[in-house]
Amino acid sequence: MIVGTAGHIDHGKTSLVKALTGIDADRLKEEKERGITVDLGFAYQAQADGQVLGFVDVPGHEKLVRNMLAGATGMDHVMLVVAADDGPMPQTREHLAILDLLGLQRGVVAVSKCDLVDAPRLQQVQQEIAGLLRGTGLERAPVLPVSSVTGAGLDALRAHLDQARQAGTPQALEGHFRLSVDRSFTLAGIGTVVTGTAVSGRVRVGDRLRLSPSGLEVRVRGLHAQNQAAEEGLAGQRLALNLVGAEKQQVQRGHWLVHEALHAPTQRLAARLRLLPSEAKALAHWTPVHLHLGAEDVNARVALLEGSSLQPGGHALVQFDLDRPIGALRGDRFIIRDQSAQRTLGGGQVVDPFAPPSRRHRSQLVEALKAMEAPTAEQALSALLALESPYGIERRNFAQAWNLVPAALQAAEDASAQRTPWTTIGEGDAALWFTQAQIQRYQARITEALGAHHRRNPDSPGLSQEQLVRQVRDKPTAAVFAQLLAGLVRDGTLRRHGAALALAGHEATLQGTEKLIWERLKPWLDEGGFLPPRLSDLLERDRSLRKDQVLRTLQRLQRMGKVHPVGAEYWFQTEQMLALSLRAKALADADPNQRLNVRDLRESVGVSRHLSVPLVEYFDEIGLTERDAVGRHFKRDPRKMFGG
Repeated sequence: MIVGTAGHIDHGKTSLVKALTGIDADRLKEEKERGITVDLGFAYQAQADGQVLGFVDVPGHEKLVRNMLAGATGMDHVMLVVAADDGPMPQTREHLAILDLLGLQRGVVAVSKCDLVDAPRLQQVQQEIAGLLRGTGLERAPVLPVSSVTGAGLDALRAHLDQARQAGTPQALEGHFRLSVDRSFTLAGIGTVVTGTAVSGRVRVGDRLRLSPSGLEVRVRGLHAQNQAAEEGLAGQRLALNLVGAEKQQVQRGHWLVHEALHAPTQRLAARLRLLPSEAKALAHWTPVHLHLGAEDVNARVALLEGSSLQPGGHALVQFDLDRPIGALRGDRFIIRDQSAQRTLGGGQVVDPFAPPSRRHRSQLVEALKAMEAPTAEQALSALLALESPYGIERRNFAQAWNLVPAALQAAEDASAQRTPWTTIGEGDAALWFTQAQIQRYQARITEALGAHHRRNPDSPGLSQEQLVRQVRDKPTAAVFAQLLAGLVRDGTLRRHGAALALAGHEATLQGTEKLIWERLKPWLDEGGFLPPRLSDLLERDRSLRKDQVLRTLQRLQRMGKVHPVGAEYWFQTEQMLALSLRAKALADADPNQRLNVRDLRESVGVSRHLSVPLVEYFDEIGLTERDAVGRHFKRDPRKMFGG
């Protein structure tokens, strides 16, 4: 169990820890000289059953609240210290508010320096403390008078802590390993050492981890758990890890040491924020604040998602836009202080560490965040699926947000499938969850749009993907839409001819005179290959063909995606156009500047300048290529435009 101190400056927190453990947690020269705690201090006490009780001693000065917050991560039990002679003071109240916002509900209040006051004063202070605790998570905490000088009450305090330790709930070990770094230093002959409290999972000597948000890969060469050498460290323990692969200056307070699967820095996160009732005015949208999460302190802006302001004592879903990336997961507790870092404003819990921009469909975002507030991953996944978001649910982000190992993720998927049948679009970590009903509805709308187009335009080969996107209403994102189309082509529901998509049973055909004309033209175009005859030459060969009828037929074939006009005289069939464009693409890929040289194309194919220039201009016209200051480059894959 990790016991954290809290309370006003000079109320005897460090002296009390020393009286309990025999260890002076003040380790800095400045602390010794001034007699106050400036930074975090640590002490450990072995228990009769072989376990170790850890103490985190935090500063009580108002200017050092950020250091106090760094030590609050991973506290299992709070020891709020109030001096009997002073009674509750400003930092007593602020520390208590912070502990309450962090959700800490297990603790004890030690009334220190009780040897300096008489019984009536001690009783008065105890009554003041009871009033102060009312309505907080520590409302039922015992209040024990103690003296670090005479030893009065220390046995009762030790007994309480031991009983709390034995009755405590073990920390969850099923998630990936995660530790909030609060110190880093170098030891001669050992190297870089970082310390912190493990908040989830387990770590062993030899494990490879990531420092987040930097992403630096490190290896654990050795570790101490609760101040004892060990081969393994567990959630809930204070750990010191000797790292290979990182220098001291590369590790800062506020970094996270995590399993590789959890390295996912974020610069925007959504949360449930509670504003303290003591605030004089409401919190406005886009207020600048200091966000304290784990041992991190980062500047942020608060974007309100519910209402235009947040009233004192109220709570709402918000989004934090951070000045720089940090590590955060769902359920992390945080505190916000004002822009000058002089006053605690409120705090809460992270709901979605990977929130989309707040401008995107605000009502949908709020509903999704409420679903993420479900108590378990299984319930959250079911609730999110039920919303049928057109964006889907990102499998990787969901697993990271909830810190789910593969087995736990599979269990969540299986459990939610019992409530809401789902399917995935995409592969592996990039997969998106959708309900089966949602996907079937999207597919039906695609086939309905194509069917309507075929009925209106029986001679049309179909619609391009871009045209189909415009035709279909209530659709998913563009990337998902493209994957749905690819799936419909694979299963035979749709077929692709060049850039056109059509229902499998649809065949655009010519009728009557146009069919007869095409039967006479096609052999000549087949024979020409890369060098089709000019239209005027075709008409000269067969004087029975009328130019207006031939042009109407060719134009209809163009709409069907079977021929392509190049200049005023040449018509290429799609098969030849595909082969030509692939040849041109290969030439561009081989060029040092990735540009298509017309002369190279002319020499490679063996066509004249009168044909090569209109050909590349046609490539530009249909968006296959584009000219810039360097030359002509390919924008698209020819196979996606002409099939193949």
